[in-house]
Amino acid sequence: MTSGLHHITAITRKIQANVDFYCGFLGLRLVKRTGGFEDAAQLHLFYGDAVASPGSLVTFLAWEDGSRGRVGHGAASEIAFVIHPEAIGFWLTRALQFGVTATGPATEFGEPVLRLTDPDGIIVKLVGTTEVEPGAAWAVRGIEAKDAITRLRGATLLSEKPAQTADFLVRHAGFETAATEGTITRLDSGSGQVVDVRDATGFWPAAPGTGAIDHVALRLPDRTAVEAQAVDLRSRGDDTINMHDRKYFYSLYVREPAGGLIELASDGPGFALDEPLDTLGSRLFIPEHFHLRPEDIVPMLPQFGLPGEPRTVYRDLPFVHRIHEPEAPDGTALVLLHGTGGNEASLLPFGRKIAPLATLISLRGRATEEGVARFFRRFGPRDFDQKDIVAEAQAFAAFVEDARHAYDLDDALLRFAGYSNGANFLAAAIMLHPGLVREALLLRPVPVLSGPPETDLSGTHIRIIIGSDDPAAGEGKILTEQLRDRGAQVTLVSIAGDHTLSDEDVNVATAWFV
Repeated sequence: MTSGLHHITAITRKIQANVDFYCGFLGLRLVKRTGGFEDAAQLHLFYGDAVASPGSLVTFLAWEDGSRGRVGHGAASEIAFVIHPEAIGFWLTRALQFGVTATGPATEFGEPVLRLTDPDGIIVKLVGTTEVEPGAAWAVRGIEAKDAITRLRGATLLSEKPAQTADFLVRHAGFETAATEGTITRLDSGSGQVVDVRDATGFWPAAPGTGAIDHVALRLPDRTAVEAQAVDLRSRGDDTINMHDRKYFYSLYVREPAGGLIELASDGPGFALDEPLDTLGSRLFIPEHFHLRPEDIVPMLPQFGLPGEPRTVYRDLPFVHRIHEPEAPDGTALVLLHGTGGNEASLLPFGRKIAPLATLISLRGRATEEGVARFFRRFGPRDFDQKDIVAEAQAFAAFVEDARHAYDLDDALLRFAGYSNGANFLAAAIMLHPGLVREALLLRPVPVLSGPPETDLSGTHIRIIIGSDDPAAGEGKILTEQLRDRGAQVTLVSIAGDHTLSDEDVNVATAWFV
């Protein structure tokens, strides 16, 4: 039967650094970019050989600035690639040249192994072997074909039940026990690819997050074979099965006995299904089952540049932030502040609609409430933490000042927009730091400062949009008067609707931005 690895999926915290490592340093080809099949707003990148062969693929879900995961039992701990044994020296030299952390070479199961650490801390092994049939190497400057990575060699699974994990892989994925070395049992496939099962009894459990491997996908020839395994698993009483059509392959997800997530994936139809081989990886695919318009999802996906392409260099500033560049920027910039429970991606579709040619800079609030992001703390529904507002407004002022220099922003072309909690915070920052913001759009705001300072806001232009059916509409009017009393020029617009944003908000905001 067809056996071996189909792909390995992990989670990255910084997509640009990930692309630079796997494409630029390792020399893999970006063969597909998609919105996530479980969350369309999550970018999913697939790397592989020149023709995206099953068995050459490593994929990454982008959790930009997300919490870090933990390596432990119930998950994979290492990704291994095939190189020619004589290429070990080349890769050790290349790691030194690129500043990539490397250890070894060492000998494991009779093969030379060089361990590298990717930008997220994931261990990547380069294994010198001729046991696996080479794939079609992708031509990259600085890496000759004889030195190139060609396929996946294997993965290491950490298991508290190593015998049961191994038995599962033998029974459902065509592997056979091949050798044992210390606490590691090596399982070999018909393709020569391996899974090493390491006895992790006494280890801490794995935790999902950035820098963690999410799952290992094993090869089956076609959908019929995947469905046959589903029947077999159910007959054994396994009720953890999920099956999905991933367009480019058909998948079954199941937990092996020690809790590790295993995917059984068909070889076809393959990644050339919707784009030719010569342009593979250049087109973004959004899974159809979300029924989303591209303009509602594409701005939420983090942007990146392939090696040699332009890219945004992010600076370490007080707030986590996301930058979205249009194809033809006009020099304007719009800073966005989300509402309660949002994040730095939430307002990007709105921002792109009202400002199609602007550079968007969207922030993530630093306060949390029951696990959701906000821009300041509160003690109750209308009891706002005044000290926190002042402190966060100070940090925001520092962010704006630093961003002006870091991203070469023109003060005359810089505007700000906030929604709900972000609008409340933006209004407070305007009053606490006069002159910081000159043009602002406040969507569904309420006043949150218990004693607004008597500052001079002359020269500040603000448009406030309230919903006629929003219970907080009256408070938006109070905020309007507070700002006007301090010299700001404020336009108050009431539209039909409640607290949620609508197409009418887009229309009114577009007129403001022009």
